[in-house]
Amino acid sequence: MTRKKTNLSDYTPLSLTGVEKYKIAVITSEWNESITFALRDGCIDTLHHEGVPEDNITNIHVPGTFELTAAAKMVIKKHPELDCVIAIGCVIKGETSHNEYINMSVAQGLTNLSLASGTPCIFGVLTPNSMEQAIDRAGGKYGNKGIEAAVTGLKMVALKHSMKDSKSTIGF
Repeated sequence: MTRKKTNLSDYTPLSLTGVEKYKIAVITSEWNESITFALRDGCIDTLHHEGVPEDNITNIHVPGTFELTAAAKMVIKKHPELDCVIAIGCVIKGETSHNEYINMSVAQGLTNLSLASGTPCIFGVLTPNSMEQAIDRAGGKYGNKGIEAAVTGLKMVALKHSMKDSKSTIGF
């Protein structure tokens, strides 16, 4: 019989080299701020714990989740030295299907921006059905998805740095 894992944000420390040089932007939606700011705090605490200095983290707020993609593009353009962008938001399902449109648009936008810019853009957006589910994933019983977004970002930066000298074979 398997035991169900409850805190999905537990991870083994990464032990990456060169993390003190990583430059990361964390862009956070102000909508549902009790959730998104908890996610942001978990993300930034994890970046610090893994060795990213405070001065290497750009912290930006935007009004809502939909604005994450545009802000990510702006920050990459202004700071081409960035190694990664972590986009944090929370869109709770309501009585309409607005959440599907927003979540899919942001996910696709961040994917396209990652491919076009070569800068990993991490989708740290919660897509819960209720406020209770959001709380459970923003430091509640299932952990903090902001931690997971930070870990994903750090792993993608490490991958990016490991590929710097490789020659492209697919036309880029």
